[in-house]
Amino acid sequence: MSASSRPKDDVIQIRASAEAKALFNRAAAMRGQKLSEFMLESARQNALERILDQRSFFLDDQAHARFLKLLDAPPAPSAKARARLNRKAPWQA
Repeated sequence: MSASSRPKDDVIQIRASAEAKALFNRAAAMRGQKLSEFMLESARQNALERILDQRSFFLDDQAHARFLKLLDAPPAPSAKARARLNRKAPWQA
């Protein structure tokens, strides 16, 4: 069952300024959606982006020390990387 076809039995209440509500109404209308549909879809998408933006990993003390050491001493850029950084952008040529 997709998220949009599931029964909606929970209520989420928010308070907003008249200006914010007008902005949301305008955006919802542009998408052909009801305000509540637009708000829920926008909030859901933003929540997913925030969650997917987070990366967590756990290391034991020894692996953590090695990781910090690598961060503190990154490898020198290769000749190929230096050449890319030093070339002119196509619009500058």
